[in-house]
Formats: sequence, C-alpha cells, structure tokens
Amino acid sequence: VLNGEGNNLNAFALRPPFTKQAVITNRKADPKGLDVNAQLCFFPDGKRFIAGEDTGQPDPIQGWGIFKMSGSKVGKLRATEIGKLQPTYQGASDSAENYGCGILPDGRVLTTDIGNQAAGPIDGQLIVWFPPLTAGFRTVAKGTVGRVRYCKIDIAIGTAGGIAVVNDNTVYVTSARGDTTGVWRYQGPFPTSDNAAGGCSKCDSTGAPMADTLTKELFIRAGEHELSTPNAIAPTGFGGWYVSSVINGFINEYDANGEFVRTVLSPPAGESLGEKSFSTGTPLGIGVGPDGTLYYADIGIVINSQGIGPGSEGTVRRIRFVDGEPQPPELMGRGLAFPDGIGIYVLRRK
Repeated sequence: VLNGEGNNLNAFALRPPFTKQAVITNRKADPKGLDVNAQLCFFPDGKRFIAGEDTGQPDPIQGWGIFKMSGSKVGKLRATEIGKLQPTYQGASDSAENYGCGILPDGRVLTTDIGNQAAGPIDGQLIVWFPPLTAGFRTVAKGTVGRVRYCKIDIAIGTAGGIAVVNDNTVYVTSARGDTTGVWRYQGPFPTSDNAAGGCSKCDSTGAPMADTLTKELFIRAGEHELSTPNAIAPTGFGGWYVSSVINGFINEYDANGEFVRTVLSPPAGESLGEKSFSTGTPLGIGVGPDGTLYYADIGIVINSQGIGPGSEGTVRRIRFVDGEPQPPELMGRGLAFPDGIGIYVLRRK
C-alpha cells in the first residue's frame, strides 16, 4: 500500500508489523528528493503510476508526476519520475492543490485540482491529458517540468477530490464544498486532443484549452447518511462504491446506481473532534486491494486554538471484511504528517 505523507511517498507491507519504506523522500530532507502527495493511480502495466508532485512550488508550478516503479518487496522498492503534468489554475498558483487522478482505458489521463478549499469562488478543475506523458520532461534547478498537452473538462468543482474511472466515457469525481458538493458522474466522449478536431476549441480565463461540451449529473447526494464532505471514491470490487467523508470520519458504501448500502466506518458513539481526532480517524484518500480490503489515509483532523485542520497524528489504516462484514480498522502506520492519498501496488513475482 502506497501513501503520500509529509511530501514523502511511503510503502507499507501488508503483514504486521506493517514495515514502512520511504520510496521517495521529500526535497527538504534530501536535496535530490521530490515532494509527492495526493491520490495515486497505477497504469494497466502495473509499474507506472501517477502521484501529485509539487517540488519547488510555485516555481516550477505544481502538478502531477508520472513515475515508474521497480522492486518486488517493501524495503527494496524504487520509483523514478519520467513525466510531469502541469496545467494552469483558476486561482493563484501558490494556493492550487493537486489531488485526483484516473486513467482512461485508451491511455488518456484525468486529474483534479482542489481549487479554493474553504472559501472563495468554486474553481476546482477536471482535466484530461494526452499521451505522450513524457513530453518535455526535464529536471530544472528547483524541481521538474513537462509539456504534456491537455484539455480542461470542468473548471467549477467545489474542493474537487478523488476520481474513479468506469470506462472511456464514464468517470466519477467527488466535490466537498458549495453547491457542487456530492459525487458527480461525467459522461463522455471526452476530448481526444487539445484542439477543435478533438473536441477542445474553447479557452478558459487563463487561456488554456477547454472542452466544447460538459455533460455531468449528480450521482450521490451529500448530506444524507452522514456523507458531509465527499472526498474520495473507490470501487468496492463487486459493482459498488466506497466514498469517504473526512470532516466527520465516515466511509459509506453505495451500489452501482449510487444508492446507499451501509456505513463501513464511523466514529464511536459519543466521540467528537477536539484536541484529539476521532479514534477511528478522519479518512481522506481510500483504495481497495485485490482481495477487497479497504485502505484509508487518515489526515488526523483536530480542532484547537489555530482552528480546524490536520494535526500531527495522521495514520494509514485498513478495514478487512469477514463474511462480507467490515471489521474494526487496523492501524498500519501512525504519527504521519498529512497522509492524503492511497495507492495499491500489486507485486508481480516471477
């Protein structure tokens, strides 16, 4: 299980004591390191993946790295950056945050950036990127840059979050703020290039290419069954969906039609946020392993004199299922700084 925290990329073994390896170390701790975070998505080859990469932001501007993984054991893993995705942002470049990722079956890539997180205009974005994803990639003094072509699909998502891909023409995106709060279903066809021939003849306020059409509908409504802030979405493995709500510590399960099935994680009765977070955590990023185990990144939200936000005790946890029933969460890693995304690396031994 991979997780970005403290701008490091960590890998956790699945058996106790859940050995942890820093696959990529942040730039502050290592002059040759990279700052990695957000949702992690593997390509079909099982080796290349996407993760947020914002080393040196805002110069060079933050974005997403394309990495290649090698190794077959925690402690021996290595990730090398081979590409960089960098869009324009609606707000100031130093406040935009990269988060979601998804890979369409034909090799195009999707990303979301959060936009304004707590106040101000609704300006999170959904973007489609076109191969080659290594175009223009190079290392500069303060970080890495690339020149991958893209087209913006939507530029008005409130605190845009995780992405789940169904097929070339259907994807789901979470939104956690404002009038757009909920899980949205986007229907293609999506642009195939950054020009009129590919369905991308418009421009946004930054001058970046934008899709001619936008087709989306609300798939899961927020505010019901304690789904306060839909932050991430992941397939259950049997046709349905898990959706996290970080602010109140919930993960709900929904069926293929977006209908509520059950709650699989909630804080114990009587607990509330304060100087300490919920004992079961505040789940942001989620991911599901091949065996159906649910993993979540708990950013450890607390309320103190500085306000409400992540504390210093983030965790990574898992929920296993026995006879279909969710078991109490197991702690895999603790004392983590803003662990915000989950990725599942399936080791393939010869």
